[in-house]
Amino acid sequence: MDLLKIFSEIEKIDGEVYERFDTRRRVFRHMAGLGKTITAATMPVMLGAMFNKAYGQTTGLSADIKNTLNLALQLEYLEYYYYDAGLKTPGLIPTADVPAVTIMRDDELGHINALKGVLGADAFPDPTLAAFDYTAGGKLAPFAAAAGYYATAQSLEDTGVRAYKGGAPKLMANKDILTAALNIHSVEARHSSHIRMMRRTLAGSTNGGDIAGGTNNANPKSWVSLRENGGPLPAVTAPIYGPGTTTDFPGEDNVTQATVNVQNTTTYPTVPGVTFTDALKAAAVAEAFDEPLDDLAVKAIARNFRSAVGVGKGLFV
Repeated sequence: MDLLKIFSEIEKIDGEVYERFDTRRRVFRHMAGLGKTITAATMPVMLGAMFNKAYGQTTGLSADIKNTLNLALQLEYLEYYYYDAGLKTPGLIPTADVPAVTIMRDDELGHINALKGVLGADAFPDPTLAAFDYTAGGKLAPFAAAAGYYATAQSLEDTGVRAYKGGAPKLMANKDILTAALNIHSVEARHSSHIRMMRRTLAGSTNGGDIAGGTNNANPKSWVSLRENGGPLPAVTAPIYGPGTTTDFPGEDNVTQATVNVQNTTTYPTVPGVTFTDALKAAAVAEAFDEPLDDLAVKAIARNFRSAVGVGKGLFV
């Protein structure tokens, strides 16, 4: 779940959001100390408790806050129903992978329940599976075979990770909440990494072979590499790895950080048998950083997986 993004968006329209969290510094320090024990399963409980504590005694959530949390809720439904549908498709997921996919599905359900608990009667209604079109209008076939299923899952998770980081700069001034949120964020990032590992295992490989991923590449690295050649289906997934709607959100092939061209200022090691070509340097530098993605770009990506039913229900507007 994009917890970091949620806090940053709420801060835009409720400057006192952090003040609402009673003894928040103590709470966040405690959470930050849970680095080795916090999981995606325990995070929903903490999130729900935090927001209920913050707003439960007030006149209620403002319209803007409701909209922010409801967008996060819609994204969680998108992921939950994808994993759930895969688990219910006979023979789709290899037996060895069922436990991992089940955990990820249950993580998303936990996130949904946490957000519903905060929003109460104002929560976006469960859109049901019918609201989503995971074929992206017939362009993808994620439920035909495990390879395609994992490729699309990777794309959904990669979208979430970029959206999550989009809110990080706005929390830099609050060390405690930033640390706690990034601890939780790491659990979500591991979803993406694990899916990439499952793709390699399915392909009979152990290490990602392509510098820049590839169209339907079944042998990805455990992290995003450049723009992944557009992802599983460039017509649909290229925006996941490309730039956002402003220059503040460059694509995943970005090599400039804090106005510094890292590719040109890095001293590369001497590795027997390896020649650091410009292409290899660019990949090495770009892979070292995750790039954020803005809300407008995230919504546009999510709308690719919205059915006519979802349009009627107002998903991702």
